Amino acid sequence: MSQLDALESQSVYILREAYRSFKQLVMLWSIGKDSTVLLWLARKAFFGHVPIPLLHIDTHYKIPEMIAYRDRFAREWNLTMLVGRNAEALQAGQTFPSGRCNRLQCCAALKSEALKHTLSGEWPRWILNHRTGTYEVQPQPEAFTGVIVGARADEEGSRSKERYFSPRDKHSEWDIAEQPPELWNQFNTDFAPGTHVRIHPLLDWTELNIWEYIERENIPIIDLYFDQGQGTRYRSLGCAPCTGPVVSSARTVAEIIEELKSGKFANIAERSGRQQDAEDGGGLETLRRDGYM
Repeated sequence: MSQLDALESQSVYILREAYRSFKQLVMLWSIGKDSTVLLWLARKAFFGHVPIPLLHIDTHYKIPEMIAYRDRFAREWNLTMLVGRNAEALQAGQTFPSGRCNRLQCCAALKSEALKHTLSGEWPRWILNHRTGTYEVQPQPEAFTGVIVGARADEEGSRSKERYFSPRDKHSEWDIAEQPPELWNQFNTDFAPGTHVRIHPLLDWTELNIWEYIERENIPIIDLYFDQGQGTRYRSLGCAPCTGPVVSSARTVAEIIEELKSGKFANIAERSGRQQDAEDGGGLETLRRDGYM
């Protein structure tokens, strides 16, 4: 069995365990390479059908191509596509682009708070109507207790402290010291009532593994990851005002793999273009303890 085969098998197993163990289950889709690989694995795990709803937290400041990509594949793959947002903060202009708060405060409002309240069912969710191609308010949104996330341990320091099945409290807050041990593929899926669980099927994948799998499976990835003739491309995707490209002339998946193998980015963090990381001291632990993805 190749390394990619082993990683794929483990991730499929985790996805099936999550589906078996959590009735109110959702999968986060950020439109980036990791969560799109996760979605591809879910299609494999359930034989082409994804029985788990997808949730995208829309900050209103995503790169427009990301939204177009999301809606295109939601329709093509017949996904149950949900969208959540912090409508109150957006209406009040309490955002970094408006100049009324810093990047961390903006992320906390438009991402952490939006995610927590959308998952709990306290705030409205919008669902894609496949017949009309529009989003409509979902009636009586339920609370999700299990959330599948495309986080990788090698991407950013705080994510290396996660478990495959990582509990949060009822407010989605993360106590790193209380993470359960996971030894010999023995995973705890039995948690106390009120526990909110994040599930990480990609935890042991690396950036190189992701791109090698994309190449092997021919997964349709958004073209923001490729140089469009400007000598730059995105390595990590987020909100337009806070995400910058890296210097790279890679125009294909094979060229990205070649760059990674060459060590070009060996001393450059994958999320180096994400300005909120810099404001959080180079990591995301502050935001993630409070519910950030």
